[in-house]
Parts: sequence; structure tokens; C-alpha cells
Amino acid sequence: MVGTSVLYQNNFLIPQEDYSKIPEFDYALKEQECISLMKRSKNLRDFKQVHGHIVKLGLFWSSFCASNLVATCALSDWGSMDYACSIFHEIDDPGTFEFNTIIRGLIKEMNLDEALYMYLEMLEAGVEPDNFTYPAILKACALLKVRNEGMQIHGHVVKFGLEEDTFVQNSLINIYGKCGEMRDSCAVFEQMDHKTIASWSAIISAHANLGMWSECLRIFGDMNSEGCWRAEESVLVSVLSACTHLGELDLGRCIHCYLVRNLSGLNVIVETSLIDVYLKCGCLEKGLCLFERMANKNQMSYSVIISGLALHGCGQEALKVFSQMLEEGMEPDDVTCVGVLSACSHAGLVKEGLKWFDTMRFEHGIEPTIQHYGCMVDLMGRAGMLNEALELIKSMPMEPNDVLWRSLLGSCKVHSNVELAEVAAKNLFQPNSHNASDYLTLSNLYAKAQKWQDVAFTRTRLAEEGLNQEPGSSSVEVKRKVFKFVSQDKSHPQCEGVYEMLHQMEWQLKFEGYSPDTSQVLMDVDEEEKRQRLSTHSQKLAIAFALIHTSQHSHIRIVRNVRMCSDCHVYTKLISTIYEREITVRDRNRFHHFKNGTCSCGD
Repeated sequence: MVGTSVLYQNNFLIPQEDYSKIPEFDYALKEQECISLMKRSKNLRDFKQVHGHIVKLGLFWSSFCASNLVATCALSDWGSMDYACSIFHEIDDPGTFEFNTIIRGLIKEMNLDEALYMYLEMLEAGVEPDNFTYPAILKACALLKVRNEGMQIHGHVVKFGLEEDTFVQNSLINIYGKCGEMRDSCAVFEQMDHKTIASWSAIISAHANLGMWSECLRIFGDMNSEGCWRAEESVLVSVLSACTHLGELDLGRCIHCYLVRNLSGLNVIVETSLIDVYLKCGCLEKGLCLFERMANKNQMSYSVIISGLALHGCGQEALKVFSQMLEEGMEPDDVTCVGVLSACSHAGLVKEGLKWFDTMRFEHGIEPTIQHYGCMVDLMGRAGMLNEALELIKSMPMEPNDVLWRSLLGSCKVHSNVELAEVAAKNLFQPNSHNASDYLTLSNLYAKAQKWQDVAFTRTRLAEEGLNQEPGSSSVEVKRKVFKFVSQDKSHPQCEGVYEMLHQMEWQLKFEGYSPDTSQVLMDVDEEEKRQRLSTHSQKLAIAFALIHTSQHSHIRIVRNVRMCSDCHVYTKLISTIYEREITVRDRNRFHHFKNGTCSCGD
């Protein structure tokens, strides 16, 4: 009967007479029938009717019936915790199962503090927790990130003799990891006699939570060496995040192949993680291809692809994807808007950036965060709107951080504005400032303006502060190994071959009309030394090494830790033509794709 409640499809529940007066009334049978109906309830209304009949039939005092009532109401998607708690409090002597159920229901509803209070009530009532209690209550502690409470509950685990239970141990690994206590998390993991895939997942996720990406990959390798684990999607998402942050493209590809071979379909989280790996490891086309093939896209998927396009300098494409997202009825959040503003900044889309900044605030009701203001300062600074950028910083409702002042200082260096650079530097050079790059940026700006006395003063102050700057470097992946070079590097075993290759490259470049831009050498030395220093920049050494050790026409991928100078930019464009190579360089916070003498950044 379509539209009829589940109860009235069964004649035995239609009120007729007092069942207790019927001699052949079978309480056990009625109990089973009521529980069956309870499980088939599709909404709270149906459930309440079943509850009413259970009370009428005198079955509520059966612990089995009462327990099922609490569990169904607390854990069903349509359930009500208020109603479940009202049933729970009608039970004269609730046991471990009932308490566990209420705790799980409260956690499901994210009433985490209430779940902890219920655990205390359980102990006060003299009800002994079991191995189902602690995974739930430790999950609440992990979500709340309450380390002290988690340690106290760990003590209870030992007191009740449950420290050897695998589910409880996995939960302890998780809570210590979420609270940043990696020593304790690893100690629990190492003491386990029987590790499950969930155990490996918990310890990998714990390291990922703290950004310990190299450790994530090391543990994943240990897990694979066991030879008996089949990685689950949750593990692989953490490993993919590690690949993204470390630029481990080959491992990311291997995981992608594993997923394709072993799973018939990927969920949205895994697909989004794969897209993120490809985009942040320089494979824009592959990332876009995966995104376009996604059957179901969510807000996070759009945020990842928009941020990825921004990273590759594809501002117009990022705005098109953002418009597509809005057309599909998805509301942007603050993360999506950071991606959009970043895309405008990297592509020099000043008008569009100003427009979307206002749209974000006035149409979508998103209050700008420090990250949004950072994007706008970067956008204005790149466009030479330095005074406007300074005014925006002053008008912010929150205190500007070092990132904003550093962005303004960098823009002042690009546009040779010494006056505003000194304003930015004054705000950066605080007593608690320990960033050597700020002093070097200002020093280089003075050098560009040939203010050598100010250069000397700034360098002296840097030395007095005792700050050390990590030298600029370029890393290149060759045959699944990463090789790192610094300027004028002669420490590599194959140094002689690299410098010979550099000599050949320079000889070829002369025919293309290349002339070193010695203005990039911000030192008071003669022209010959400037040319010599330019010729051995770390990026050029990395390219020379890759040309020697990779096959013809293969892709060269380089990661820099500092911004690329304009001479290296011109140099790499010409090399891509001469040697018919595609060269991708990650330049701190964006990608440059060199091919056939052009760069994706549009110079």
C-alpha cells in the first residue's frame, strides 16, 4: 500500500484488544516482530509508532527491545538524539551496550563534549566500559584535540585491561597523532603485536596530520615491505598528500595505477587527491583530464583545480572553471576564493581580481581573511600598484602579518621602489623577526639602485642578528632520483661533465643572440665576474645535468627554492628551442612551462 506507514501494513499492530489476556500470546514472537518493524522504519514518525506499541504490549522492559530502540533511534540517519536520550533515561538499569550507543550517537551528531560527559556518567553508574567504548570516546577526544583527557582515558584503558585490543590501540594512535604527540603515537604502534591495515592507516595519517611527509612515505614503504597488506583508500589519500608536498610524481603515478587496477571506481576524495598530485607536480594536462572525467564533482574538487590552474599561471582558465562551478549551483567558500584571487594575481588580471574580491564579500557574504588580503596585496604589487597595496594593508580589520609585508617588499624590489620597501622592511625587522631573506631582499634592492653603503649596512645587520640564509638551489629528477645543485656548485661527482655541457650550451646560445643580463648580479664586481656568476646559476647546472642523463625529447622537471631571475628565464626559453625539450620549473609558488622558446607565464 503506497504511502501507508510501515505499521499499518501489519494487522497484528492494529489495536483490537488486550494481548495479555490472550492465552496463546507469544511475547518472544511479538518482540521479534516489533524489532523487525523497528529496523524497517524510514522516519521518526514510523519509529514512534513502533515505540508506542512496544510500550503497550509491555515489551519495553525487555532489555533486548529497549537496547534496539535506543540504537535504532540514535544511529539511524533519520534518528533523533533527543528522543533516543529520552528512551535511554527510561531504562532502569542501562548497561554497557546502551551507554556505548548513546556515546556513538552523540559523536555522530558532533556533540563531543556531551559524549565525554556520558562516559563519565557511565563510570559513575558503575557500568564497566568495553572494547567498543574506547574507540568511540577516543575518537571524540581526537576530534576535540584534548590531549590531557586522551591520556586519562588511556589510563582507564590500561586499568580495564584493554590495552592489547587492536581497535583500542588504533584509536590511541589516532588521538595522539591528532594532538601532535607523535612519540606516544609511535610508541603505541610499535608495541602492537598484530597490526592491521587500520593500524598502518592511523600511523600514516598521524604523520600526515603534522606535515611529516617524508615519514609518511617511509612508513608506507615499511607497510608494503610486509607483503601482506592491501592499501585502503584512506591510506592512499594520506600518501598522495605526501607525494603532493614532496613533488614525488613517480610514486603518485604508481598509486594511480594501483587504484585503477584494484578498484572499479574511485570516490571523490581519492580523485581530488590524484588531481592535486598531478597539478602540484607540474602535470597540468593530466590533472585537467582527470577533473573533466570526474562523474561527481564537489566544492573541494573545484577548489583544487582552480588553485592548480592558478599555480600554473592559467588565470583565465581558472575563472572559467569558477564560473562553471557557480552555474552548477555550488556556493564558493573562503578556500575557493583564495584560489580565484591567486589565479588573478599570477596571471596579472587586476580588473578581474578587484571584481571578484568585491563579489566574494557583497554577493557571497564571505568575510575576507588574511589569506584573501595577501592575494590582493600580491596582485596589486605585481601590477606596480604599490601605494594602493600599502593602503589596503592599512585598511585591513586585522593586524597585517609578515606574509603581507614580505609580499609588498618583494614587489618593491621588482619595481625598484626603495621608499616603500623601507616601510615594509621596518614592519618586518621586529625584535622577534628571524627571516634572513627579508634582509637579503632589501640588500638586493639597494644593490640594484647602486646604494652600496646601504647594502653594507643591511648585510652587517644581518650578520649581527646571526641569521643564515639557505642558499638558492635547483633540484632535478633523473631516473627516479633527485639531484640538487647550488650556484657555482662543484661538489657533484660528475661536476666536470656538467661544466663541459654548460660550455656547449653557451656556445649554442650565442647563435640565438643570447647575451647575459649582468644587471641580475647584485654585487659590486666587474662585468667579467658577473658573467661568470650568471653562467653557473643552480638552474643552469640542473638543466645541463638533465640534458646529459636523460633521453632526447624527454621532459625536464626542476624545482627551485627561490624565485627565478630574468636571465635564467630567457636562458631556459632558448634552451627549450635549441635542444627541443619541454622544461618545467617550479619557481617557489608557481610553475613555468618552457616549450619551443616560450614560457606559459607570458614573461
